[in-house]
Amino acid sequence: MFGWEFPPHITGGLGTACFGLTKGLAKHNVDIIFVVPKAYGDESEEAVRIVNASDVSVDIEKEESKNYWERVQYMEIGSNIIPYVGPEQFEILQEEQRKVTETFKSPVFAQKYEFSGKYGTNLMEEVARYALVGSAVATKHDFDIIHAHDWLTYSAGIAAKETTGKPLVVHMHATEFDRSGENINSDVYAIERRGMEMADRVITVSNLTKKIVIEKYGIDPRKIFTVHNAVEPVDKSDLNLPDKQVKEKVVTFLGRITFQKGPEYFVEAARKILKRDDNIRFVMAGTGDLMNKMILRVAQLRIGHKFHFTGFLKGDDVDKMFAMTDVFVMPSISEPFGIVPLEAMRSNVPVVISKQSGVAEILKHALKVDFWDVDGMADAIYGLCHYNALSETFIKYGKEEVDNLKWEHAAFHVKKVYDSVFL
Repeated sequence: MFGWEFPPHITGGLGTACFGLTKGLAKHNVDIIFVVPKAYGDESEEAVRIVNASDVSVDIEKEESKNYWERVQYMEIGSNIIPYVGPEQFEILQEEQRKVTETFKSPVFAQKYEFSGKYGTNLMEEVARYALVGSAVATKHDFDIIHAHDWLTYSAGIAAKETTGKPLVVHMHATEFDRSGENINSDVYAIERRGMEMADRVITVSNLTKKIVIEKYGIDPRKIFTVHNAVEPVDKSDLNLPDKQVKEKVVTFLGRITFQKGPEYFVEAARKILKRDDNIRFVMAGTGDLMNKMILRVAQLRIGHKFHFTGFLKGDDVDKMFAMTDVFVMPSISEPFGIVPLEAMRSNVPVVISKQSGVAEILKHALKVDFWDVDGMADAIYGLCHYNALSETFIKYGKEEVDNLKWEHAAFHVKKVYDSVFL
């Protein structure tokens, strides 16, 4: 299994999903070798064996290594792709970074290579090297099937398949259309499409994503299977969760502050609510290319005294934030799935989510609005803040609903996808 991140070192839902899925698969007697670009040594290996791609040496002078590179030559792209940055910042970063060269003098072809495992200016260089490592690792281990998560690892999955002839499953957690709208990066799109074309099976995290994969990428519907994500059950009884230090209700947005997540709509809904009731505080937890723009907009609206920006939260800090939250809002413009609402509901927080999210397909006890309907969003938030019977109902039944969305159930369906390859 190829993945770009693994807890506790994550930047979003991808690493969380990989962790939950691997634990679920372990319960179905699936043994997993998980290849990550950079391992820190503190990753949980209760369900997987971690392979650190930074420890894998590649001798490019060997004929087989040259063959590896020929298989992934299409990855050699002139521009760098940095997810979640705006066009202006992208141009600056692009100027700072030289492309991966065609010669074997590039760091990609060094015998040893230290991955950052992040989403920086040398991302394409790391993706290209990871593909080489994928092919090399595949020859050193005995396995039945290859599973690659999201576009960053598709090239490694393809290289491993072409090296060994083993079947490939690619997992589409988010498409380039989700990240960028219609203004897509054509290089990333090409990588995603080739990964799905080369795959024996494609797993999408929602029917919403499946529809995009069919219509925008032209992938054969017969090899696409939807498997909804789940949430990891955890015991919070031993956590020292803080008491809320403010008397007002707290409404929280938690996620990347990017176009895809719809933070602008959250700010505009906050403005409408505060006109009716000044006794509510709003929190935007996360980082992203729109953060400064959101801070500026909050200042322009003169609601800064009721608005808080926390920066990126992970681990226990997320639990502490939910402990102080009365309503969680996910106003995503295009959300392939969306695990955070499940985490909020698990923490007894009622949620408002956009209808344009995959998680809306499976949740009954959540208030759902169109992302662009700021009035509807404001009404939903206001109702959960002011009508106790409403919020208590969503808390009670929402918690029960989420507790039944287990990763072992999702893993059961993933294993069925694996099995279908061999039928």
